[in-house]
Amino acid sequence: MKKIYLLLTCISLICFSFAPGIQAQSDTAETQASKSIKIEGLRLFPNPAPAGSVLYITSTKNLTKTVSIFTVLGEKVLFKVLIGKELDITHLNPGVYVIKVTEGDLKATKKLIIK
Repeated sequence: MKKIYLLLTCISLICFSFAPGIQAQSDTAETQASKSIKIEGLRLFPNPAPAGSVLYITSTKNLTKTVSIFTVLGEKVLFKVLIGKELDITHLNPGVYVIKVTEGDLKATKKLIIK
């Protein structure tokens, strides 16, 4: 009886070793995220910004930028397409925000503090 179990175990190991492997998770998204290039020379100033002020967003290329600002809970509070470099943040309350800037195919995420 032990020989049969041993034989079945060996046969199943051999069969499963030739079967194509199944991957539980794919790391393609991770490698694509690690290959993403940040916006060269991206600068947000002033940061921390005083409440009721203007935020200046500059980069090396100075192309049109898409700006989204989120609370730390993930709620979108501002979306703007910037042609220049001035972003009006007068209506934002003091606190910590996450700002996502897209310039062409390049993306960057930074922390924004409003005092």
